[in-house]
Amino acid sequence: MSRISLEVVENEFSLSDPWRRPDGTQEAQLATSLDGSTPRLATSLIVYHDGLRLYCLFSGRDDHVVATHDLHDAPLYEEDVVEIFLAPRELKSYYEIEVSPKATLFDAAIRSPNGTRDGMTVDRDWNCEELLAAVRYERSRDPGSKLWSVANFNTVVAVPFSALGVPAPVPGERWRANFFRIDRHPDGDEFTAWRPTGRHPPDFHVNASFGELTFV
Repeated sequence: MSRISLEVVENEFSLSDPWRRPDGTQEAQLATSLDGSTPRLATSLIVYHDGLRLYCLFSGRDDHVVATHDLHDAPLYEEDVVEIFLAPRELKSYYEIEVSPKATLFDAAIRSPNGTRDGMTVDRDWNCEELLAAVRYERSRDPGSKLWSVANFNTVVAVPFSALGVPAPVPGERWRANFFRIDRHPDGDEFTAWRPTGRHPPDFHVNASFGELTFV
C-alpha cells in the first residue's frame, strides 16, 4: 500500500499576510485520530517552504477555547493545541512542536526506537532555534447574546531547517511527518490527525502512522 503524501511547494512567505495560502499548495484535512472519521470540528492544513523555513498553516473552527499556559515547554497538550511531528532523517528520531491558541510554544526531540511509547525518550532541553508562530482567532457573537464565541482560527508555524540540522530540501526529497490537533470541550475532547494513529486512548506517538511530505 502506498504511503499518503502531502506535496510541499517552494513559495515566498508573506510577513504582511502570514495567513496567505500560496499558489500550488495542497490542502489536507485532519480526521478523527482513532478511526479517520469526520470530526465535529474541521481543521485544514497546508505546508510549504521558502528554502529557509517550513511553514505549516492550520485553519479551522473552534467553539470553546481552552488555553492558560504562558511558559515555553509547558504541557500544552493538556489544553487546546496543534502539533507538528517531523522526521527529516529517520523515522526513529523526530521533532515535536506544539502551539497553543495563545501562541505558547512547546518543542522537543523524540527518540522512538520501537515506534511506540515503549522505550521512547523525550528531550525537552532541545529548542527549535528561531521557531516562529502566529495565531489569529476571529470571534463572532450569536444574535441576542452578550457572549462571544470563536468561529474560525488560523495558526501558522515557521520551522527553520537549520534548527532541524538539515539543509533546504531538494525537489523529490521526502520526509516522514504527521500533524495533529487536540480540542478540549466540556461535551467531550476531540483528537484529530492528518494520518490517524488508530489508538484508544488517543496517542499521537505512533510513528508508523506518519505520512510523507514530498518536496516538489
